[in-house]
Amino acid sequence: MTDTLQLSRARLDDLRGHLLSPDWREPEIGIVHLGIGNFHRAHHALYTEEAMLAQPGDWGICGVTLQGDVSKRDALMAQDGLYSVVERGPAGVRVTVARALREVLAMPFDRARLFELLADERVKIVSLTVTEKGYCREAQTGDADFSHPGVARDLAHPNEPSTVPGILTAALRARRDAGTPPFTVLSCDNLSNNGAALRQVVCSYASRLDEGLSAWIAEQVAFPSTMVDRIVPATTEADREAARAALGLVDGVPVPCEPFRQWVIEDRFPAGRPAWETAGAQLVDDVEPFEIAKLRMLNATHSTLAYLSMLAGFETISDAIAYAPLRAMIHGMMTHEIAPTLNVPASFDLLAYRDALLERYSNTALKHRCAQIAMDGSQKMPPRIFSTMEARLAAGQSIERLALAVAAWFVFLRGRSDSGERYGINDPLVDRLTQIAGTADTAERLTAEMLAQRDLFPESLAGSDALRDAVLRALEALQGGTRQAIDLYGRLV
Repeated sequence: MTDTLQLSRARLDDLRGHLLSPDWREPEIGIVHLGIGNFHRAHHALYTEEAMLAQPGDWGICGVTLQGDVSKRDALMAQDGLYSVVERGPAGVRVTVARALREVLAMPFDRARLFELLADERVKIVSLTVTEKGYCREAQTGDADFSHPGVARDLAHPNEPSTVPGILTAALRARRDAGTPPFTVLSCDNLSNNGAALRQVVCSYASRLDEGLSAWIAEQVAFPSTMVDRIVPATTEADREAARAALGLVDGVPVPCEPFRQWVIEDRFPAGRPAWETAGAQLVDDVEPFEIAKLRMLNATHSTLAYLSMLAGFETISDAIAYAPLRAMIHGMMTHEIAPTLNVPASFDLLAYRDALLERYSNTALKHRCAQIAMDGSQKMPPRIFSTMEARLAAGQSIERLALAVAAWFVFLRGRSDSGERYGINDPLVDRLTQIAGTADTAERLTAEMLAQRDLFPESLAGSDALRDAVLRALEALQGGTRQAIDLYGRLV
């Protein structure tokens, strides 16, 4: 395939049917985004382009990869920052070419350019989708994890940072010292109170370098919280082919996604922001009710489906939810164990939200692999599952289905499905957790050793007889086969 057939800005006139609008003024960069994965490109970047079409402004995006890999940078920049969004739904496939991405950098190779942009007063927002583990956050205190090798290295070399707290602190220090107003820091990750959580990480990190800087950040820098929602799987060859067929051009980095999307944003942007509300975003005073509902209803059930599926042999979420007993179990989990813990505005119909989630999970056009969702369980389980268990136990209520999710995660860590198929485990605590799961020879020992991990289970859970007994019951059920356990829990009332 020759370069002349590649997606590029020179070919946009031939792609009018695949643009959000033919009207477009190339914006200057006003947003730097850390962690330019598929989710950002199918969510935040599209909202931003639509906002600029409705209300023009210089909100072009510079995306930054943080993993020391230049392949995504090179692929996107070879296409002038363009890529296609392959939206897959029951009505078919829709391919849209996105234009808001103006530049892509790769750390640590482009550190000088990154800090040049972060010092530029025209950059008013630094946003993030780095996943839970990217915050280098100590789970029990919420501060920066000073035992993290990257954090320790950044503290020793503060002018050459590589972690999120190190990069943000160095950039904000440079702006403070230059008298440049700070940018707003916008977390778009699945953390409870993500803005406040990121603020604590950054301030605690900065305090190790300069207490005055930490106080300045706490007083002067806005960290609004957000809730984001769109199912965005990993890109497959089928997505590349769909983009090529629609566009007549090669796109090396298309992004698949579902039609549904949602973005709820705490409206605190002292330096300004795009008119995201014109693209359907909800600008609110308090994100927390929406955020907790999404974490517990969607993300928790996604993780539950993922771990049970890895054991039972379901490859995708749509495969899993098509198994009637598993759909019944997830329906019951949301209805009886999760929804009662939520305090949402009267306009938020939780049961309608439940039904919409089940419908989204059933989207066979979107091949959302369970193995992708199963990654980083040690980071995901506490906010998604454990927080709901704490609320249920405090109220003296049942946690049977939630306990099955926890037990499935424990067994998943052994790296082998019911049929004996082996799979890899991607988790920051992989060595420790797989050692526990692989050597615990009884359900009692496995449960005791996992509950003893205080960076995962707080004392309120680890010391709960009700939780321990519920997990042991679930492990016993799983010993008879995952599908049999699903059948049993799917019949719970």
